[in-house]
Amino acid sequence: DQRLATLENGADGVAFSSGMAAISSVVMSFAAAGDSILAHRNLYGSTFGFLNHLISNYGVKTQFVDMTDLNIVKQSITPETRVIYLETPTNPALEIIDIEGLCEIAHSKGVKVVVDNTFATPVFQRPLDFGADVVLHSATKYISGHGDVVGGFATSKDFDYIQKLKFGYMCELGGVLSPFNAWLLLRGMKTLGLRMERHEKNATAIANFLRAQKEVVKTSYPGFEDHPGHELAARQMNGFGGIISFELKGPRENAEKFVRNLKLIKLAVSLGDAETLVEVPAMMTHRDYPEEELHKFGFSARTVRISAGLEYHEDILADIENALEKVFRR
Repeated sequence: DQRLATLENGADGVAFSSGMAAISSVVMSFAAAGDSILAHRNLYGSTFGFLNHLISNYGVKTQFVDMTDLNIVKQSITPETRVIYLETPTNPALEIIDIEGLCEIAHSKGVKVVVDNTFATPVFQRPLDFGADVVLHSATKYISGHGDVVGGFATSKDFDYIQKLKFGYMCELGGVLSPFNAWLLLRGMKTLGLRMERHEKNATAIANFLRAQKEVVKTSYPGFEDHPGHELAARQMNGFGGIISFELKGPRENAEKFVRNLKLIKLAVSLGDAETLVEVPAMMTHRDYPEEELHKFGFSARTVRISAGLEYHEDILADIENALEKVFRR
């Protein structure tokens, strides 16, 4: 609890049995029947499912909006809004949201702000320093770093809130992290800084390679100077992260063929592993999103997400090139 809280500049923290255990506990700690949640349009698929379906069964409504436009955020807050929920960079579209600007708007209305910092980690971004009330992590990802742990984490500068979350939600709902998994996460944190540097270096190489391929119609990476959120990311983050998303030419089947023709890169729903991982979000992590409306949420059925691993970057690029050759018969 303390080690990750310290990395995020929090007063205290709570470790959970999974990322979704952390997310659901924090959201439930702020919202009750009759309340409303304002969430960014582009979120991890299970988070979207929880906010869009499950919590609505308990009388809590969620409105999904484009939080890259702070005017939309300001106009969308209602007297019933209790919490604003977001990721930045987002999953999988890699949109960047102004945490400080959003927190100023939210706090002027008495609304709490919760930021999922899984993609950036505290190595590249510390949302509490920009005014966020709670920061969340799926510790399964970069915090672990080895793909062998399931865990979650929440931290805040409000010590009393964390005690409430720990004893009133984590214990009551049963999302308790096992001792062995806690030990594995402590192991992972020892190399977090070193790993994030390599993840970012490899992601930059992959993004530049993909952008140069004629079969790729769009490549999204916050490190690109023409990325819509690049300037904000440069101010708000200490690095651009290890995730790239892109779209291939042709039908969705091309994306499916591409991921199945990779050899070194592994097909998996996770990210932040030592190995490079790939997925098609619309078929996997984000299948809860309505396919006919994916464009409203910032991605498409053809979007492919790559989580850059720690391998030698030339090996990763060779695997991508080989898969492209097989799909498009160069």
